[in-house]
Amino acid sequence: MPNDQANNLYTASDLTDWDPALDLGAPGSFPFTRGPYPTMYTGRLWTMRQYAGFGTAAATNERYRALLDAGQTGLSVAFDLPTQMGLDSDHQMALGEVGKVGVAIDSIRDMRVLFDRIPLADVSTSMTINSTAAILLLLYQLVAEEQGADPRRIRGTVQNDILKEYIARGTYIYPARPSMRIITDLFAYCAAEMPSWNTISISGYHIREAGSTAAQEIAFTIANGLAYVDAAKDAGLDVDDFAPRLSFFWNAHNDLFEEVAKYRAARRMWARLMRDRVGAENERSWIMRFHTQTAGSTLTAQQPYNNVVRTAYQALGAVLGGTQSLHTNSYDEALGLPTEDSVMLALRTQQILGNESGVAGVVDPLGGSYYVEALTDRLEAEARELVAKIDDLGGAVSAIEEGFQQREIDNAAFAYATAVERGDEVVVGVNRFEVDDDEETALLKVDPELERSQVARLKDLRNERDGDAVDGALATVVAAAESGANLLYPICEALRIEATVGEVSESLAGVFGRYRPAG
Repeated sequence: MPNDQANNLYTASDLTDWDPALDLGAPGSFPFTRGPYPTMYTGRLWTMRQYAGFGTAAATNERYRALLDAGQTGLSVAFDLPTQMGLDSDHQMALGEVGKVGVAIDSIRDMRVLFDRIPLADVSTSMTINSTAAILLLLYQLVAEEQGADPRRIRGTVQNDILKEYIARGTYIYPARPSMRIITDLFAYCAAEMPSWNTISISGYHIREAGSTAAQEIAFTIANGLAYVDAAKDAGLDVDDFAPRLSFFWNAHNDLFEEVAKYRAARRMWARLMRDRVGAENERSWIMRFHTQTAGSTLTAQQPYNNVVRTAYQALGAVLGGTQSLHTNSYDEALGLPTEDSVMLALRTQQILGNESGVAGVVDPLGGSYYVEALTDRLEAEARELVAKIDDLGGAVSAIEEGFQQREIDNAAFAYATAVERGDEVVVGVNRFEVDDDEETALLKVDPELERSQVARLKDLRNERDGDAVDGALATVVAAAESGANLLYPICEALRIEATVGEVSESLAGVFGRYRPAG
């Protein structure tokens, strides 16, 4: 949402009580307003991590290898809705959804195919998965080990942020409190077994996609982050053991300077909270590292080539704000899954930004701007007010159960939709500068045969594996869920002998129950 334009000239007088030593600092130093690293992109560019996945593991593997050959520097996996919801591809509720918005992964067999001829010892992988995050992480570890990789050295991130699912997105399985237990079990497991892995990507992206303001995106995401930190501490983990592996995921929206200020405010706010409120002592525990994705909600089906321009400006804001990795959306995503050509153009957008624009040659080029620093202060102040309200409600989990964040986002989304309807907010090609004869765009079609072949492979797996051994392993998972033991160890053994994503999820649901939103 654009800034209040009442003040269209900013001067030193707009920075009241602003101390550059306290509020700005140097890049790589507390409070990290200017970035988490001293040299930022002058040492190396951000990771270009394009989000991709569709159909079967084999089809997605081909896309990954093409992107890596084209210069992409990290992988980002999109899973289909059944995988996200803990449903196997042959489940009745998966009908028609297999492979539609991401890749279908039912078992270790699919994960092997997904990363065939991709060296997991060398490639950093991000996986956008939440309710079934522990299961997919373990499948990834098992395949990496089969390739000969040392699990202590494999690198990547699992999103693993269940709280924003209750707030904004909806791919939850279990109630919030047992879901938090799975997350802290994953923290402990990775600290012992996979110390180079980022254990959570605390996501504001989907909060913003649901219609929040920039300040709400900061506040609700950071409140969720504090809830994860508190839950891990309550589970007996030392904050300085797990906090350095926390990461964040932000939306890159349209208002260029507000977005730059948003990243700066969030980074500074997190550093102060982790040091002063949480009491973390390791400087690495104060640093907010984050991935950014351009805003899918801003893409329009009308005049879709306009989305190339929107995405480029959004990517510029993310880089000026100091992101560590970036996904640029494809221009055709308002119409369907991106084609190979549109994905390549999205990657080239990043490569041109990094190699031709000059923005990577200076650390934090907007630092000290009256306007940007005033915006940074304003957004942090607004976000702090919202976090205080969440604290008054008992923290993020209690506030979610109360419906606070959901109501705030609904109100903001309604206000924006009303402004677009009135024409107060201009959306080029939608409510102004329309055309009558918008040319047709070629779309990627997912062959229905892919779903049938996926289900057939799953049937073969059930026939070929040792069913009695799988049943015994799943019983061990249930026992761990009931006893409070770390769940990831028995889940890993069940997956190793070809238990499916759906079977493990159903076993846990038998103990934890299923979440049903109030009202």
